[in-house]
Amino acid sequence: MRPRIFLPQAFAPASLVTLPAQASRHVQVLRLQPGETVLLFNGSDGAEWPAEIVRIGRGAVDVSLGAAQASDRELPCKVTLAVGVPANDRMDALVEKAGELGAHAIQPLLCERSVLRLSGARAEARHKHWSGVAAAASEQCGRTRVCEVRPLLALPAWLEAGAAAVPPQAVLSLHPQARPAQAFWRDLAASGDLSPEIVVLSGPEGGLTPDEEDAVVARGFVRVGLGARVLRADTAPLAFLAWLGLQASAQRGHVP
Repeated sequence: MRPRIFLPQAFAPASLVTLPAQASRHVQVLRLQPGETVLLFNGSDGAEWPAEIVRIGRGAVDVSLGAAQASDRELPCKVTLAVGVPANDRMDALVEKAGELGAHAIQPLLCERSVLRLSGARAEARHKHWSGVAAAASEQCGRTRVCEVRPLLALPAWLEAGAAAVPPQAVLSLHPQARPAQAFWRDLAASGDLSPEIVVLSGPEGGLTPDEEDAVVARGFVRVGLGARVLRADTAPLAFLAWLGLQASAQRGHVP
């Protein structure tokens, strides 16, 4: 597989592009030579661009672009994961795997039981880091889109901003009245409401508090359970995302 490089800019056939320092270093580490090709994608036009290496300098690599090649490796529906940020490096892994599994966007949230507390410059730095993790995930897995990692928000602020108001919506829950995941999907299919976007909310370590869960249900979220086992905060949304992707693909008659 040819190396894939994310470069967020407009491309044009036969144009000469100088790769940024990190991408140039990657080409050099792989010991690629002039005449060999890499694949560029910008995350916005849905295409891959073959690029022939024409010059390898000490600090930069120049490539010549070929014709765009359309590529569709996205899920049939856009899934936004709104997640209470887990502690330590678990959020890095969550962003990476969500990107590989086809998430459209990730909304990091601060909840009452959140262990990790970020604000100001630290929050901005972490947001930039997570965006880089998402870009690297797309380079690795073959997507031509990059999962959007949105700025960190407190759960009440996110709800008040109306960012959650995109039906259908699910909150992963251990509540006794939680709908089984299969029943949730069956209801959507029966109603014909196979929306182009689904919002999935999942809490941090310890889950959402009862008051938080009641608040999001009042906003239209449906409680959804994932079975008898209790999954970690970074496992539950990924498991549900993978399952949703398979259901949506089967409904539309193709595999992502």
